[in-house]
Amino acid sequence: MLTHAQIWSALDRLAARAGLSPSGLARKAGLDPTTFNKSKRVTSDGRERWPSTESVAKALAATDTAIDTFVQFIEDTARVAQAVPLLGFAEAGAGGYFDDGGFPVGKGWDEVGLPCVNDEHAYALEISGDSMKPAYRDGDVIVVSPGTPIRRGDRVVVKTKDGEVMVKELKRRTAKMIELQSLNPSHANRTLAASDVEWIARIVWASQ
Repeated sequence: MLTHAQIWSALDRLAARAGLSPSGLARKAGLDPTTFNKSKRVTSDGRERWPSTESVAKALAATDTAIDTFVQFIEDTARVAQAVPLLGFAEAGAGGYFDDGGFPVGKGWDEVGLPCVNDEHAYALEISGDSMKPAYRDGDVIVVSPGTPIRRGDRVVVKTKDGEVMVKELKRRTAKMIELQSLNPSHANRTLAASDVEWIARIVWASQ
């Protein structure tokens, strides 16, 4: 007998396989973005809410996934992905989503299953817009690891003390300054005083 948890887990794995969050999968399938969110899986009075056959069919079509693959997701109980918090990149500069060390905190995060990252503080950001092309496109998901050492040439997420959040490539880092190269050639490179940077974290994975 199929269980509520099995069906929703299979949808989460379907989303992860496509490099999407549950809301990203819903949007790609032409559904309301909240259709597959965790908040929609139980009603306000505590009853289990199941996804409709139509919404599952649209999700499979949108990701070009065969029904037998989805059935395999249901049957396979092995853990193949790490769930990490997910936030839209455009929201990342707002207050309340990160602590002073750049670790994800507070409410408003979604969740996405991704290849395992050896960092309990890892989180994902969903790119919006075309300002980071050709490296990252609208809808791509990047995984950020605050605990991973950063080296020259790494792609990083940087947050300034003024609240600006940006994705760049680290060119050079000293005790007094940080030089950053833009991923999009139409955007200028940046040089920041180290004292103006709140935190910097390495990007360890990206959906493409």
